[in-house]
Amino acid sequence: MNHIKNLCAVAFMMLGLAANAQTDEETITYPQLFFGAQAGTQVTFTDYNNWELFTPTASFSFGSFFTPVVGARLNLNGAWNKGGYIDSEEDFRYKYKYLTTDVDLMVNLVTLLGKKNWYPVNVYLIGGIGFNYAWDNDEAFARKDKLILANDDSKYSHNGRIGAQVDCNISKHFSINLELTANTLKDRFNSKWHNKGDWQLVGQLGVTYKFAAKKSKKEPKVTKALELEPAEVWETRQDTIWYDDVVETPKDVNGSTTWTVFYDVNKTDFSADEQLANIGAFLKDWKDCKVEVKSYADAKTGNPQINLDLSKERMEKAVKALTDAGVPASSITSNYYGDTIQPFAENDKNRVTIIIATGQKDGKDKKMVKKFKTKDVRYRVR
Repeated sequence: MNHIKNLCAVAFMMLGLAANAQTDEETITYPQLFFGAQAGTQVTFTDYNNWELFTPTASFSFGSFFTPVVGARLNLNGAWNKGGYIDSEEDFRYKYKYLTTDVDLMVNLVTLLGKKNWYPVNVYLIGGIGFNYAWDNDEAFARKDKLILANDDSKYSHNGRIGAQVDCNISKHFSINLELTANTLKDRFNSKWHNKGDWQLVGQLGVTYKFAAKKSKKEPKVTKALELEPAEVWETRQDTIWYDDVVETPKDVNGSTTWTVFYDVNKTDFSADEQLANIGAFLKDWKDCKVEVKSYADAKTGNPQINLDLSKERMEKAVKALTDAGVPASSITSNYYGDTIQPFAENDKNRVTIIIATGQKDGKDKKMVKKFKTKDVRYRVR
């Protein structure tokens, strides 16, 4: 109870100092970096007499107020902590150490709801997340039979924080503050089993040094005497403006695509679904299409007559496949060459049917030309 009474007494003292703080209309530059140090007391709640578990604690902070309303800080808090256990057989307390590292968001409720960017007393709403590290837990581990969560190694825990701070400016760079925060941690933080998270209450007094707390009084407005000026005279002229323009003229665009279908030795079956699909797509995109089919045989197998017959049969089956797929027969020309012509240097590739499709498209020919326009321009003569 004495800890809380002391904190309240200091809070009233801080408000008295703030009443004497500078109240002139001033501006502060942002971002405003700051460093803070705090000291106070803390308690981690448990099913023990919590008034006997208060211990000293200290914090260091480094951060920035990005605007008059919003800021953030990196906060380190830690020192000693206590826990307690009582049952029908014994009553004992144990000590351990902890360190909490949090990233906190700070919202200034005074500037948020007020009409100015600077006030001598500010109230910050604080929320943050981070990690908690506890160690030196030997006393609790010695009672492992009672404290099933106790261990002799260090413990890590998440930390969630919510709280408030009253900050009073006492000079251009320094302020004093009173802060009260509640932290939620994992169940095993104080080595006690509750089947829910532990809550830690921290109350601290501190001082803050603000690096960029530059204040400048507003300069009074100076009204210049009106001076009579001579009457203005305006005239209009025509300016010529040259610019580049693109002129498009229609033209026919020729297109050509070639597909190949290869065969095994003595084979003539035309199996080319992908080629047929691509040929069909070409005929849809181009007009006045012509399709030429040419079939061959390789010179290193068979004899000239057999190879001529093979190339003829390959040609006929290719033409049939094209017409079955919807290619007009009138647009197809075909021929076969046996092994008299070898289109490829590699022998096995000459067992082949080559299909060539040609067509036209409507296109545009673009040409850059110089053009000009006139514009009326008003200009001052006097």
